Amino acid sequence: MITTHLSPTLKHRFLSPLHSTSQSHHHYLLVHLPLPLPRRHRHRHLAKPAAAVAAAAAPDLLASVESVASAASVLAAIVLVHESGHFLAAASRGIHVSQFSIGFGPALARFRLGPVEYALRAIPLGGYVGFPDDDPESGFAPDDPDLLRNRPVPDRLLVVSAGVAANLAFAFLIVYAQALTVGVPVQAQLPGVLVPEVLPGSAAARAGLLPGDIILAVPGAAPDPSVPVLVDLIKASPSKKVPLTVSRAGPGAVDRRSVELTVVPDTSADGMGRIGVQLSPNVMVTRVRPKNLADATVLAVREFTLLTGTVFDGLRQTLLNFSQSAEKVSGPVAIIAVGAEVARSSADGLFQFAAVINLNLAAINLLPLPALDGGTLALILLEAARGGRKIPREVEQGIMSSGILVVLMVGMFLIVRDTLNLDFIKEML
Repeated sequence: MITTHLSPTLKHRFLSPLHSTSQSHHHYLLVHLPLPLPRRHRHRHLAKPAAAVAAAAAPDLLASVESVASAASVLAAIVLVHESGHFLAAASRGIHVSQFSIGFGPALARFRLGPVEYALRAIPLGGYVGFPDDDPESGFAPDDPDLLRNRPVPDRLLVVSAGVAANLAFAFLIVYAQALTVGVPVQAQLPGVLVPEVLPGSAAARAGLLPGDIILAVPGAAPDPSVPVLVDLIKASPSKKVPLTVSRAGPGAVDRRSVELTVVPDTSADGMGRIGVQLSPNVMVTRVRPKNLADATVLAVREFTLLTGTVFDGLRQTLLNFSQSAEKVSGPVAIIAVGAEVARSSADGLFQFAAVINLNLAAINLLPLPALDGGTLALILLEAARGGRKIPREVEQGIMSSGILVVLMVGMFLIVRDTLNLDFIKEML
């Protein structure tokens, strides 16, 4: 499962403008998006002849197809890397492997190389490496020492954790490649809180707040409010007037003017205020190019450390506030939608997008939950703590099977929901 926490800071770095779950077998794709999916701004135009509209739409359609293909390719590569980690670790220890699959369900393409069947399957919920431990037709004796379940604890720990290690290594290589080619993004904090998006009909829209506005001051807050301060103030002010001092773009490229607005937050179902905007830190992103390989290494290590900390902290915040963030968990459709927007905005942003998805894949897989790599690791460590006494096979299979079933059901639900939330689908319905 891929779970991606796209924090406002990371979103700016993408557009400056998700975690694989597994036992030793299966991995599923989900994503946590604490921000609304990016949308292109809509404008009203005078009517044009159909031929002119078609001619104008053709390049946009081609660009959209290319950007979606780029995002899907990145996602497929990340799944491939994760599964390759498990596969190569097993092969290095002489452990029997029977299948290597990207996706689930019916096979779109398959071939056999030696004892392993390789397949590309129809349902894009992740992938898996299959072991013949419980296959009566495999030809291996139940006590074969090269079956995964019969290997010593260190070997099994190596195989199960190798997917996480592969994604961490791949994320660093991506960041290093970025440093060498386009440079590493560096953010400078600017005053205020940026409003990238305003939902139509929301309290913010009724008050006159516009996308691109910068909130500079609110009552009862420091002169330079932060996103958390502003969010807390809005939540605590349902149906109350909240004055805002806003900086708004003027007619020139750099002209801005100050605007005084008053917003009255709507009352949500939980009794808290909400105004229907996306908020993010107001930052300016520049890119630093290394002078030599040593400089590139320093920049890459610094950027990798920053991204890793941001992703793991985002996951921690998600788990601590899951009741509020659960609705923002999305599947591979949403990941590709965000990645496509990144690709349309700047191909450079795909570096950061790919690195963050890799890191999320690693982070989520470390959680000790059924159907996750972390759940399998926990069972192996429990066996070690029991002095090597194995957990009954039926108990282990029951735990993992229930986890797999739940994740598959959630994954399919999210694919349908995310697809229905796509802009062009909404316009068709």
